[in-house]
Amino acid sequence: MGLTLTIFCIVAVFSPLAALMAFLIFYDEYEHHYADKRKASKAAFEAAIFTLVFFLALGLFLGLILPLVFK
Repeated sequence: MGLTLTIFCIVAVFSPLAALMAFLIFYDEYEHHYADKRKASKAAFEAAIFTLVFFLALGLFLGLILPLVFK
């Protein structure tokens, strides 16, 4: 199994996990600051989406660049 596929597999597992954890942490924190729970939920969802996209992009970048570096 190549380095690229290994990185993609790791990213595919841990990016959604990171997004879930970001949602839970942000929701718990924003729950104290917003009276409306929908606003807290929306802000936490946005943070989770940002986290997911960030880690997927980072994994894609590393998966494509690292094999070239280690050649």
